Amino acid sequence: MEANTRSTGRLPAAFLTPGSSSFMDFLGEHSPEMLPGNRVLPPVQGVIEAPHGTTIVAAAFPGGVVLAGDRRATMGNMIAQRDIEKVFPADEYSAVGIAGTAGLAVEMVKLFQLELEHFEKVEGAQLSLEGKANRLSTMIRSNLGMAMQGLAVVPLFAGYDVDRAKGRIFSYDVTGGRSEENGYAATGSGSVFARGSMKKLYRNDLTEQETTTLVIQALYDAADDDSATGGPDVARRIYPIVTVITEEGFRRLSDDESAELARAILEKRLEQPDGPRAALL
Repeated sequence: MEANTRSTGRLPAAFLTPGSSSFMDFLGEHSPEMLPGNRVLPPVQGVIEAPHGTTIVAAAFPGGVVLAGDRRATMGNMIAQRDIEKVFPADEYSAVGIAGTAGLAVEMVKLFQLELEHFEKVEGAQLSLEGKANRLSTMIRSNLGMAMQGLAVVPLFAGYDVDRAKGRIFSYDVTGGRSEENGYAATGSGSVFARGSMKKLYRNDLTEQETTTLVIQALYDAADDDSATGGPDVARRIYPIVTVITEEGFRRLSDDESAELARAILEKRLEQPDGPRAALL
């Protein structure tokens, strides 16, 4: 296909023929070997060592949703990277946070971005948030073979539902099973600690500012108990990635904004190391 394009200077007929609005279907029909799930891995013994992304958290508030992630990637008991990016925009009104095998996860996000862009160009309209969540589920399911070999990808998907005028959160398992979360969610190695933190502090009437503070508190608590999760690194100026999605679209907090939130939390932790507590009734 590539040689033919170079020789004639024209796009192959496959690119000009009407077909499915799914980019994955198109790729599966014309270049199936390029789909991640169709790759054949060489036989290996034991667990494959590869960098893994860890904790991702999300919380909804009236008018939108916040999706955030720490910056650490691990490989076994070693820190593979201290400033990895784990939260990406999927389109104007949604985002994906990755946990699991970092390389495969980033590749899946790029393919997901193409999938949504392809649909919009073919259909002339954006896919619904529910439809986006379903497409991501299909991609995760196609990676099941690699997941069985230890190369799992378990993302967290969040977005602003234009039709319902609210923020929504979806979590997944390695088989592509999808669940909509109520209020808040977490995935990755530190998720049990992050979820416990948000469970005590979350309210459904939080402001956007309070919600961004909440997710950073949750990531701090996760880093406090999970060695694979990285907390705010003041010395290296590495802070969590925090994104906000509202009716105005996707927005990532600047490094200065994230740093300001993280530093305020660190100062309060000097007085109360275990963090804020929910009031008793």
